[in-house]
Amino acid sequence: MADAGLRFNRTMGNDFSRRGFLGCLAGFGIAGTGALAAPPATSLRPHLRGEGFYKRAVPSAQEIISGEKLSGRVAFAVADAQSGKWLECENEQTGTAPASVAKALTALYALGTLGAAHQFETTLMATGGVVNGEVQGDLVLVGGGDPTLDTDGLAQMAAQLKEAGIIGIKGGFKVFEAALPVLRQIDPAQPDQVGYNPAVSGLALNFNRVHFEWKRGSNGYAITMEGRSERYRPAVTMASMQIRDRRAPIYTYEDQPQRDSWTVAKGALGKNGARWLPVRKPGLYAGDVFATLAGAQGIRLAKPEVIDALPQGETVVTHQSGPLLGILQDMLKYSTNLTAEMVGLAATKKRIGLVADLQSSAAEMNRWAINDLGLSAPKLVDHSGLGDASRMTAQDMALALVKVHGSTLRSILKPFKMRDEKGRPIKDHPITVEAKTGTLNFVSGLAGYFTAEGGRVLAFAIFAADEDARAKIRPEERERAPGAKTWNRRAKRVQQGLIERWAALYGT
Repeated sequence: MADAGLRFNRTMGNDFSRRGFLGCLAGFGIAGTGALAAPPATSLRPHLRGEGFYKRAVPSAQEIISGEKLSGRVAFAVADAQSGKWLECENEQTGTAPASVAKALTALYALGTLGAAHQFETTLMATGGVVNGEVQGDLVLVGGGDPTLDTDGLAQMAAQLKEAGIIGIKGGFKVFEAALPVLRQIDPAQPDQVGYNPAVSGLALNFNRVHFEWKRGSNGYAITMEGRSERYRPAVTMASMQIRDRRAPIYTYEDQPQRDSWTVAKGALGKNGARWLPVRKPGLYAGDVFATLAGAQGIRLAKPEVIDALPQGETVVTHQSGPLLGILQDMLKYSTNLTAEMVGLAATKKRIGLVADLQSSAAEMNRWAINDLGLSAPKLVDHSGLGDASRMTAQDMALALVKVHGSTLRSILKPFKMRDEKGRPIKDHPITVEAKTGTLNFVSGLAGYFTAEGGRVLAFAIFAADEDARAKIRPEERERAPGAKTWNRRAKRVQQGLIERWAALYGT
């Protein structure tokens, strides 16, 4: 039942009704013609002839934008979610960086290709057979593209290995991570230390992040680098940290053989604290942690060795992820970039085979969106929206939402809270919103559905960007760009103002 309504992946046939499809065509003025026509030649603006005074008092979109003093450009499109009738658009055909709003399209791509019930598998494989509990060849940890694998899961696998009667390994301990492309990071333009930009591969542990913690004592700082999870805190040796007596830069990274080598400025630490740092060698990281957990079960393993080709052998332990639908719901809620990239790459692999990089996979997703959803010009360079070069139009995003209205997507979008003048969530607000947010420095997006007080459901996309301000950010400022936080707050108020405007004008 979980994937009911998600069968548009190949033909679009059952994801929305024929009546809904013709309604969408009618929104373009071509009902029954069998092909989508061009969008409106000019942006749509409401004509309030004969409406009540309260509608005439609704501020215009430009008044909302200028009232918040939001610099840059705002693009938006809103349509009736059921009929597809376009209601109001502005800059709707201008490509804008969608930021994490792109994850909503990735969710559709993954569901349509893999299915809502799909589960990823991580396995332990023995080569050379097993004799009296001893693996005659190598033990191989095999990643199967699970973006949710954590240290608790590896601990469970270590316990299962013992339960399977394995007591020793004659050969080595190997790690296979190449079921998906192995990439040092998602976006090379991001600062080295941000945890949301880790390496990508077919094996990911703790979202490919290592937990760095420091505590100041009488003899200086005590620091730890751990593969931390809810139940376990194994120390790792493949990532190291050294404190340097300086104020800047705060972090430096060096790619050493078999190790992620970090330094941190002493002047930035304070008394104590912690943060997640990205892992650049995911296979070694997972192998390092698993070797520790297996040792706790009495199974001694050699240092992990990453291999490029998967050998023949027998599977002795299998760990399954939860169903894809739940994985995607968490991805949309927490906006996890690695999850988006891994499920997108997995979908592409099923469609056309293993590709070399994120750009190639995103290009296949763009083609799918054009062919299966009828979009005109998506130009995404990854599946998470982190890449600065991605472009999408508000019209395309809103059209995608119209096309899949009634599918499972709406049920896994995150509720968006309407807020008061002080930014506090408003309880029992008459407008309910399910949407995906997206944020980069001087880029803010919001797309999804909202139900007005009158009961009408509208699909919308809002993309705001100040490209000039973004271009002026220095590399060392990218983690906390001056002015970006204030700009983002203004953009969010504009988004809410536009939703309130549309609810007042088109809610019934």
